[in-house]
Order: sequence, then structure tokens, then C-alpha cells
Amino acid sequence: MNILNVNIFLFTTLALLFTAPFASAYESDNNTEYGDAVIVGSIGEPSILIPMLASDGPSHDVCGLVFNGLVKYAPDLTLVGDLAESWDISNNGLTITFYLKKGVVWEDGVDFTADDVYFGFKTITDPNTPTAYSEDFRQVSTAEVLGPHTFRVTYEKPFAPALSSWGNLPVLPKHLLEGKDIRKNELTRKPVGLGPFKFNKWVPGEKLILDANPAYFEGRPFLNNYIFRFIPDPATMFLELQAGSVDLMSLTPLQFVRQTDSKYFKENFNKFKYPVFSYTYLAFNFLFPLFQDLRVRQAIAHAVNKQEIIDGVFLGLAQEATGPYVPNTWPYNPTVKTYPYNPDRSRALLSDAGWADTDNDGILDREGIPFEFTILTNMGNTRRLKTATIIQWRLEMIGIKVNIRVLEWATLINEFVDKKRFQALIMGWGIGLDPDQYDIWHSSKTGEKEFNFISYKNPAVDILLEKGRRIFNIEERKKIYFKFHEIIAEEVPYIFLYVPYALPIIHARFKNIKPEPIGISYNINKWYVPKKMQRHSLVP
Repeated sequence: MNILNVNIFLFTTLALLFTAPFASAYESDNNTEYGDAVIVGSIGEPSILIPMLASDGPSHDVCGLVFNGLVKYAPDLTLVGDLAESWDISNNGLTITFYLKKGVVWEDGVDFTADDVYFGFKTITDPNTPTAYSEDFRQVSTAEVLGPHTFRVTYEKPFAPALSSWGNLPVLPKHLLEGKDIRKNELTRKPVGLGPFKFNKWVPGEKLILDANPAYFEGRPFLNNYIFRFIPDPATMFLELQAGSVDLMSLTPLQFVRQTDSKYFKENFNKFKYPVFSYTYLAFNFLFPLFQDLRVRQAIAHAVNKQEIIDGVFLGLAQEATGPYVPNTWPYNPTVKTYPYNPDRSRALLSDAGWADTDNDGILDREGIPFEFTILTNMGNTRRLKTATIIQWRLEMIGIKVNIRVLEWATLINEFVDKKRFQALIMGWGIGLDPDQYDIWHSSKTGEKEFNFISYKNPAVDILLEKGRRIFNIEERKKIYFKFHEIIAEEVPYIFLYVPYALPIIHARFKNIKPEPIGISYNINKWYVPKKMQRHSLVP
């Protein structure tokens, strides 16, 4: 049985756009050289460096360079082996046997074996492991080590994302973690992995340095170092880019369209633009009584002018979001209910819900309580802050007072989101390449450190999510996820705001960057800088 046709999130064509003044920036030549470092600007700092314990992007950015799964997505979005050389799938689709690559070693020189895979599996499914990523692996009824390089899993029921899920299992070093508390181990700050780079040093509030892993099974990276610099302010980061202290960063739309249009940037940098599988949303906490009324949520949706945000904040470099899937993907339902900007409709809905400006102060109230709430978002993301400000202004026009509070990322997640101490949030999801959304929307996933932190519950949605992951046929799954998208759009647990473009810029000395639908960093171990153009001979 070839389940590549049924388990992979199949995409229609997604055009990848890029601007690059030098062809050599994305075409390799025969002069590859070891050396130099890429210095990457990051607005956020990691929280923890064991992937199954991390829920933030900066942590996963680092972990993605240090750890590996059994499979991965190729540049064309097909599944290929990572730590697995190959695999067999039983005719009923319930059993997968992985044949692991031989000769792979941990960065400390110890051989990688199937015992490490099994240890990672047991750790992520351990009830004492505080992780939001265990659900896929709890579908496994039996996991077995059949030999040093053979690992087999059997599912009790059909599970459509089965194969792709093994790209998300963080394979952990059993010889270093067995018998230890994964939450309090030194590897949370000094990870040991199998990936192209290995941990060197973390200077809190300043930088994190990774070194090339000479034992990497796909070959030592040409770059000596991958360095994250923590710069919360994008404007400051941009100045560092101009000064040569940062090589790679994500541009804001203004920076992409206007501030990098000079001769200097055209001669010294390459910038790229491509759609990403993520969206930004305004979420409502269903534990807050104000947002339990559907009319209120729909009223707010009609008061938000999404196109105004896309034009004003993104200069058109984003698409309108309508639900938990991005346009041009097969589970995206183009006919769901939308909420065009209509403040009169907002006022009518709020009036139906009992809200009126009884004291003529410009703010609606009900039973003497003014309509007021606070939106939380994260520090360093100016686009989210600008979006919040526009929403604040638009809601004020219909009589709703909105406060905005900006928090450092770790504080926002650990002290407010995880503990459900919020009324509304502006955040974003990077979605996987399979349409299963069980972890975000199922009513069972509302615990601390789980992803249904708004406490959304709908029995019909639960049934659809459970059914969708049990069916292999794409057309049948499509019907299910179309219906799921329809319900979510109707009930407005989030206001789905926009799907942004990725806008990275990188210094032109870096060669062999090949844009693909998956992005630009998939072949980071093949990036190189010609000897005469190298800048960094020592770790800064």
C-alpha cells in the first residue's frame, strides 16, 4: 500500500516568488568552502530546547537544527526519510515498520539505534511529560524494537496522519536521559542531537550559538556556525542588518517594499517572498462570559476590517484568512461564512444581545457593566501590535473599549495563555502539512500546556475531528474538513485575520540557496560562502 497518496497534505500549486540580484545566490558552483557563520536575527528567545516540551517558535527554530525525526518533507512537499532509510506499511495501513539509517551517531559519538526512537516515543506518551504533542503517538497500540535499526508501530485504528507524524517525534538520546526527569535535565538548556548543528553556548538575552556537527549523517555543514541574535525590535534588527551584524532576518512588509529598494541592498542582499502555512488570529477565551454569546463574537467580526489590516499593516503582502486552513490547500473550504466589514450589522447584533449606550458615554453597557476587554499579544511583533491597534480603533467606533497589553513571549505563554488568564489574544499558528486539527480544536485538549487554550467545545466538531483522522481517502477527508471549516467559521471562536507571506532577506555572500515551496532553509547544511567572501573565522 502506497500511503503517500493518502497521508500527505496535498497542495495545489503555491507559487514561490523571489527577488535576487545575483543568480549565484541560489545556484551552487564548484567552489564550495567550509567556514563563516550565518547570524540570524530573532525577535524572540527560546524557552526550552527539548522539542516536545517547547510550544514557541524560537525554541523550535533552534531544535530544528539539532534534532531529527524519522521522516521529513522534501522541497516538493513529498515525504522522504530522515533518520529512517525506508519503511513498510501493512496492507491494512495499521502497521509501519521503519528501517533506520546505519552509521548515524549522536554528537557525543554514541551510536543512534532504534532504542533511541523507542525512548523518544515512551517519553512523549508518558503522562508525566508536559507536552502538547503526544496525541498523535497515543494512537499507537504497540511500539517495538525489532533490532538495532528496526522499529515497528501498530495502530489500533486507522490513523491518516500516521506516517507524517513520525517526522514530529523528537528522537532523544536514551543514554543521556534514561531515568532522569526530562523537565529538569541539563539538556533542556544544552541539547544533544543528531542534526546538522550542535549546541555551543546560550547567552540569555543576547545570543545562542550552534556549531557545525562534523558527525552529521548527511555531511558536515559548510558553515561553521549558526548564530541566533535576540533582537526584540524589528527596526533595531534592520539597523544591525545594514551594519553587517546580522546576515538573515524576516523583513516587515515596509522593509521589504520600501526600505530595501536601495542600490546598497540590491547589490549586497537577496530577498525572498513566498506563502507560508500559517495564519494570525484574534482568539476569544470562552471562559470569559462576555465571549460566550455568538452574537457578540459575530459582531466583533463584522467590526474588523481585514482588508484594511492587510493593506495598512502588510502593504498587501498577505491574504485574508477565513478559518484554520490557508487558501490553495485541499481542506480549505472557499464557501464558508465570512464577515465583511459592516459596523451597522455589528451594532444590530450587539443590540440583540442586550448591549446599549445607556449613559451616553460612547461605551456600550449591559446591566451597568461596560463592554470592555483586553487583547494580549507578544512583544517584538510590530505587525500584531499594529493589528491590535486598528482593531481597538474599529471597535471603539461601535462602542467597545479595548485595552492592549504587550508581553514578553515566555511570560505571555507561561503565565497567561497556559493558565487561561486572558480575555482575548492576537497570536498565530504555523499549521502542519496534514489537515488534522485535533490538538487545537478538540474539547479534550484544554489542559495546561495544551493548544485548545480558549476552551472551545463543540460535540459536532469533536466528531468530525475524530472521523477525519481515521479515513485515508482524500475525497472523504476533504468533505469532513470542509464541514469542520464551515462550523468554525460560523461560530467564530477566533477571528481569522490574515495569512502572511514569508519575507526573508539574506546577505548575498551565502550561496546554494534554492527557493522551493517548502521555503529556503531546508538545505541549510549545503549553504556555503566562498573563501574570499567569508567574514567570521571565530565565533563572535
